[in-house]
Amino acid sequence: MNSRRDYRSTRAALFDGIEEGGIRASSYSSHEIDEHEDDRAVEGLQDRVNILKRLTGDIHEEVEGHNRMLDRMGNDMDASRGILSGTMDRFKMVFETKSSRRLATLVASFVALFLLIYYLTK
Repeated sequence: MNSRRDYRSTRAALFDGIEEGGIRASSYSSHEIDEHEDDRAVEGLQDRVNILKRLTGDIHEEVEGHNRMLDRMGNDMDASRGILSGTMDRFKMVFETKSSRRLATLVASFVALFLLIYYLTK
């Protein structure tokens, strides 16, 4: 929640003095603005540029972190897809013959019976 407030205050600092039509019109003409006000305006712009630079750097780091995480997830999914396809191939080989089907049915029955007894005794 605190970072959200920081974001809002940073955003407010960035767009401070900017309205819908652009920068607010000053009551003075451009010839009447003295050097001190120009320096202050330049410093304000430099601060805003620095804030934007930090913000884009943070966004860049966050995007890189997410891309690394997505790459790892993709690699993990590929590995599990390979394991599952190998398991499915083994199941297909088991069920191709009748004796294998009977054996698989027998094993599945024992597993189901074991689970039933386990839950009844629990």
